Amino acid sequence: MSNIPYKIYLEENELPKAWHNVRAAMKEKPEPFIHPATGNPCVKNDLLPVFCEELVEQELNVSDEFIPIPDEIQDFYRIFRPSPLIRAYFLEKILDTPAKIFYKFEGNNTSGSHKLNSAAAQVFYAKKQGLTSLTTETGAGQWGSALSMACAHFGVELTVYMVKVSSEQKPYRKVLMQTYGANVVPSPSDTTDIGKKILSENPGTGGSLGCAISEAIEAAVKTPNCRYVLGSVLNHVLLHQSIVGLETKAAMEKYGVSPDIIIGCAGGGSNLGGLISPFMADKIRGKNNIEFVAVEPSSCPSLTRGKYSLDFGDTGKTTPLIKMYTLGSGFIPSPNHAGGLRYHGMSPIVSKLYHDGYINAKSYNQSEVFDAAAKFAKCEGILPAPESAHAIKGAIDAALKCKESGESKVILFGLTGTGYFDMSAYQGYLEGKMSDYTPSDEDLQKGFDSLPDGS
Repeated sequence: MSNIPYKIYLEENELPKAWHNVRAAMKEKPEPFIHPATGNPCVKNDLLPVFCEELVEQELNVSDEFIPIPDEIQDFYRIFRPSPLIRAYFLEKILDTPAKIFYKFEGNNTSGSHKLNSAAAQVFYAKKQGLTSLTTETGAGQWGSALSMACAHFGVELTVYMVKVSSEQKPYRKVLMQTYGANVVPSPSDTTDIGKKILSENPGTGGSLGCAISEAIEAAVKTPNCRYVLGSVLNHVLLHQSIVGLETKAAMEKYGVSPDIIIGCAGGGSNLGGLISPFMADKIRGKNNIEFVAVEPSSCPSLTRGKYSLDFGDTGKTTPLIKMYTLGSGFIPSPNHAGGLRYHGMSPIVSKLYHDGYINAKSYNQSEVFDAAAKFAKCEGILPAPESAHAIKGAIDAALKCKESGESKVILFGLTGTGYFDMSAYQGYLEGKMSDYTPSDEDLQKGFDSLPDGS
């Protein structure tokens, strides 16, 4: 492995021409969405009032393992893809570990994250359908930033409902979105009926992704020629993010490297699902024995402490019922700095793989995550987003475990984005003002009480 360069890129002719649909490889598929009024599985017509038609087709597709990427989206991808696969030589050195650490860096675009992979696809399909506007939610602001960029490129209007506490913590994210032409509304707001209801029931709340989703859906269905788009959780989002895993797999194979452990941060599941997709298909077919690890914040522990249950995807209970690991749609997480991981539920694909034992999960509090972020920044020269730092913490722990055992394992993690809009978080960390919050069983029960089946 001495011939492996610091950064590994693919050539243009090596770039993926199709997304990977891991559901086609799964022995047991995730359960379908359930219509809350009828109790029956959702069909295409149930989803069309909210989502773009082509995205609904992808959402429901469980049989085609590879779905071609349209030329127009491939052209857009070339602005920032391929992203580099980087060998963390300096991190390995300071940890004094025999492990070999690689990370797939998705921060090489103005949005600063992997979110642009799905934003480009979703806006393209909206434009193709003849839609003139879109609505969405955003937590940390990475998804809103990416979607603003894509909407500007394809000429589609956009309204972003940004979780209120994140809009206060990250005002320059709001400015970035506005620069690209988006209308940004702190959520919950008084611009929607559900926003007014949430504010009346929870005065002074900092909001949540579930709240913002409710507002965005309401606005979409009330606005002519408009649809709602989502940056995580849903099957078609993980499909688009599979380009990350496909590139990574091709780059590692190019240099004869096989990962033993793959680690990703987990909020709604889009980055983790995309990174592991082709590797997971091989594991299901018995072609590898990779350990997959999802890392989440202790303050919002949907996998490690949640319930595998049918639940609404939003606080206002307007979505179909989704079988996932969840803390309950009524759970409002604490205002930690990893805003992109502040979601009550987990992707149904990731949830099913975790439930069936293909994925392990860990949780960390934010101060130890920022310890890992600072260590990484000092030796690798990239300031990571708080979300991404969860994966870094997981990778460091895995590397130190290798040091104890003397095993030279290959560790791969996803560096999903940069933290240059998160300076207030780093300032709080450096000044010793960062607090750690872990919900009690009683706190979690309040969220579980909101589950449809009452479990």
